[in-house]
Amino acid sequence: MQRIASLTAMILTLAVSARAEVFPQVKNPDTFIYVTISDIDTLDPAYAYDTGSHLIQYQIYESLIGYKGWSLTEFEPRLATKVPSVANGLVSTDGKTYTFPIRQGVKFHDGTPMTCQDARYSILRFMISDRSGGPSAILLEPIAGVQSTRDDQGRVTLDFAAAAARVTCQGENLKITLPKPYGPFLGIVAQWTQIVSQTWAAAHGDWDGTAATWEAFNNPKKESSPFFEGANGTGPFALERWDKRTKTNILKRHDAYWRAPARLARVIVRGVSEFSTRKLLLEKGDADYIEVSRQFEPQVTGVPGVVVSNHASAWTTSINLNFKIRTAGNPYIGSGRLDGNGIPSDFFADPDVRAGFVLCYDQKRHTQEILRGQAEPTRGVIPPGFLGYNPKQPVPTLDLTTAEAHFRKAFGGQLWEKGFRMIFAFNEGNDTRQALANMIKKNIESLNPKFQIDIRPMLWSTFVSDQSAEKLPLTIIGWVADFPDPHNFAFTYWHSEGAYASRNHYKNPKVDELVTRALFETDPQKRKALYYELTKIGFADNAYIYGVTAKDVIVHRDWVKGYRANPLDPKTHYFYPMYKSLDKTSAPASGAGK
Repeated sequence: MQRIASLTAMILTLAVSARAEVFPQVKNPDTFIYVTISDIDTLDPAYAYDTGSHLIQYQIYESLIGYKGWSLTEFEPRLATKVPSVANGLVSTDGKTYTFPIRQGVKFHDGTPMTCQDARYSILRFMISDRSGGPSAILLEPIAGVQSTRDDQGRVTLDFAAAAARVTCQGENLKITLPKPYGPFLGIVAQWTQIVSQTWAAAHGDWDGTAATWEAFNNPKKESSPFFEGANGTGPFALERWDKRTKTNILKRHDAYWRAPARLARVIVRGVSEFSTRKLLLEKGDADYIEVSRQFEPQVTGVPGVVVSNHASAWTTSINLNFKIRTAGNPYIGSGRLDGNGIPSDFFADPDVRAGFVLCYDQKRHTQEILRGQAEPTRGVIPPGFLGYNPKQPVPTLDLTTAEAHFRKAFGGQLWEKGFRMIFAFNEGNDTRQALANMIKKNIESLNPKFQIDIRPMLWSTFVSDQSAEKLPLTIIGWVADFPDPHNFAFTYWHSEGAYASRNHYKNPKVDELVTRALFETDPQKRKALYYELTKIGFADNAYIYGVTAKDVIVHRDWVKGYRANPLDPKTHYFYPMYKSLDKTSAPASGAGK
């Protein structure tokens, strides 16, 4: 503990000089220190739906298979010994049944053996948890054939027995039988089958795995689960401590790991919102990797001993507009009425309000100035390079004159006469989002002095919680592909049961029908046409301000080796292959030239 305390104190101490140092040897050679901008929301793999939490979980828990390096189409075995395919007989010829031979000799961090039953339990637990706005639909849809365990009134509708019968153990082979073929399924398995210990879960008060008790664990409160701040996985690192006060997670090497133990003995991940502090820690060698917003890239480029690189990512940025804001205990909407001192719950349900906000967004400035040209303008929610992206889709451009006309019509003219006040929140430390929020604020407030938007930074965990609670009027947020298929974006943003659409109360029955049709369409050209139609409707409804697809800037010390950037999220690192060395012949850190 003395060593841990000294390491934590070290990263808390500011460097006394802004001059970068070039070191003759690696500092803290067996400890990787990652300084990001945020804290995490939860350690529960069935609850988390944010990249901050996933960064920690990916080190603690493992899936049945994983992505191979930075590929989006190739997989490698993890807790299963083989990647199923028709060729090896582990995928049925009708494309419905997948068999995963479970690896033997794997131990959880508490020393107990992992079995096929743990894998089955973990998949069922992920589905039955189904917290509001959470990730459960990712497995519910292909396995159970539904997007939710509940109806619109919150009543449980899942046929648990039928769903459970589709996930079975035959000896130490896990068999998953889908109701119909589902093309992206292996990509989902690679990201969303993190295995937990059923014995540990039940002993700590979580679901015991039986049909009789599952409903009690449906749509849980975040802090109610032992997995919120406790962890017991099979991954290369185990949780040693989560210090919420300092936003610090300390992970230690799992020496009984089924592969060779990691070369790093510890990983320390800490949230520091101020760029200047992160930069000083990097320059002094007291951080190995720091998160850097695009506008600060020039300040770290050319720094001795520091590597800066850019990586493509399979994610998009948007500003989400909430059609039905929850008003109870809501600090973001002022009076909660259309009286000049707040906004009502249905503020963005008015199409003229939405159109006005959309026309006050300057995509060109966002791309060229805020992101320094390292982004592509988004033409909907489907990123460039994905099936269904329409490069010719017209997009709204900055038009303050037309925006004013819409605002004058909103709420029968009352909005223009009375004005409004609201809080536009962003996650603290995200300087790019702060700049974007200020751009929107300036353009809207220039139209009418009665329009007042206050920009406010928030802790990431608070931001995520209040977004899930549907309290935020509008949010700048990104969506990282859960799996590399356009359905993941279309469902999330446009289907009424998708994570963002449900939180924002966006519902268009025609869109719901098109999203489902596109998923199961087998002809690529017809499928593309459906996504083109969805994108067109998406712009017409103005449920979102569609932003950009940006490249990620990656910044680390030159002694960092073994880093692999995957487009699903270059910042959600996998620390197992990483190590620290000044040997120039060692493997490169960034996977440049991919």
